[in-house]
Amino acid sequence: MSENLFNKVWKLHKVATLPTGQDQLFVGLHLIHEVTSPQAFAMLRERGLKVMYPERTFATVDHIVPTLNQARPFEDELAEEMMAAIEANAAEQKIRFFGLDTDFQGIVHIIGPELGLTQPGMVIACGDSHTSTHGAFGAIAFGIGTSQIRDVLATQTLAMSKPSVRQIRVTGNLAAGLSAKDIILKIMAGLGVKGGIGYAYEYAGDAIAALSMEERMTICNMTIEGGARVGYVNPDQTTIDYLRGKKFAPRGEAFDKAAAFWKELASGADAQFDDVVTIDINNLAPMVTWGINPGQAMQVTDKVPELSAVAEEEQEVTERAYRHMHLEPGDSIAGTKIDVAFVGSCTNGRISDLREAAAIAKGRTVAPHVTALVVPGSRQVAHQAEAEGLHEIFQQAGFEWRGAGCSMCLAMNPDKLSGDQISASSSNRNFIGRQGSPTGRTMLMSPAMVAAAAVTGEVVDVRELA
Repeated sequence: MSENLFNKVWKLHKVATLPTGQDQLFVGLHLIHEVTSPQAFAMLRERGLKVMYPERTFATVDHIVPTLNQARPFEDELAEEMMAAIEANAAEQKIRFFGLDTDFQGIVHIIGPELGLTQPGMVIACGDSHTSTHGAFGAIAFGIGTSQIRDVLATQTLAMSKPSVRQIRVTGNLAAGLSAKDIILKIMAGLGVKGGIGYAYEYAGDAIAALSMEERMTICNMTIEGGARVGYVNPDQTTIDYLRGKKFAPRGEAFDKAAAFWKELASGADAQFDDVVTIDINNLAPMVTWGINPGQAMQVTDKVPELSAVAEEEQEVTERAYRHMHLEPGDSIAGTKIDVAFVGSCTNGRISDLREAAAIAKGRTVAPHVTALVVPGSRQVAHQAEAEGLHEIFQQAGFEWRGAGCSMCLAMNPDKLSGDQISASSSNRNFIGRQGSPTGRTMLMSPAMVAAAAVTGEVVDVRELA
């Protein structure tokens, strides 16, 4: 039996086993942003420490950045303080910073891959739970807390307990009109938001192999929503083709050598796993969340589940979801009127996501009662979309075309729900209050489904508009 990729990469980066029983791992790439890093830098200063390997840390701004007016100083004083702090910390510690004055600013989990910083076989850390995104490249990528950010800055290492590894084999063919977002919501609905606790997820199977790199990033991005901190896809020719020519990827012979190494890291056909789950996507319809966590998802053609159909330990949160979402068991989610449509986030703010939404928006008009936003995940994505004329398609349809940032994915910037507005969102979390209002309601779906909801004014099966 051969080893799986996770165990191979873990062993390559293990420095020592600590008295706690945890392993000390060397971190090849450390990504930071403005929200979780200021306290970590303050901790370094208190101890008189410097960043050990500043060339391995890269900084950007995304969470608090306004997408409508990015002029400085920001109107939000706290946002301006965070912005000033990361600018000063990056300059002081000689860390490469992709700020608003560069063409490479954007959501941390989008700029890492698009710049070629994210590479197979790495251990990657970032003070953000959706760091699992980078596992799409065959990396082990952890979201970490502030004290761990301090540890990585000071030592370039991280203390971690080694999880078990579950392989999720996705079989079948993805039907027209569906995307990776539908696959991962199907997985979340099947395994639940706690099913991955204690595991790293390896996504495998013909359906995963057929996905583009950007689609694989969507899958890995939402791993954390299922309770697993790490999710990855084995590197293959698709991975190599994506990385070739990227700004920070190796060049020439060095790239060819790296590519050969990357392929060797992939789990062998006879690799062992602690658990194997198979998910069939044949006959899958577009997925939509109906509740208050990503596991409360169903096909748009289905009905809100009866309480008796839900596991006993999930019934309390199910009842809360009924109340918060103003739904009853047996209701159809199709036909639910929306107030806001949001295309963006580190889950679905890449160029392929914008193309998917634009294909639905083209020649149509946003419903009069709907506010619709399209927020590119990075300035590079924005530039490419504008070169392709996607922004014009959106604007002609009545969508707002915004600057790069996290935007309405979370309530740390001006883009928020108000009152009990209901949002069709391509982001990753539908928690109560996540989009800014404690009574606001969020339904997660693919970018195409968001665009379809925007132009019809209600949740619809996007396949009806194709």
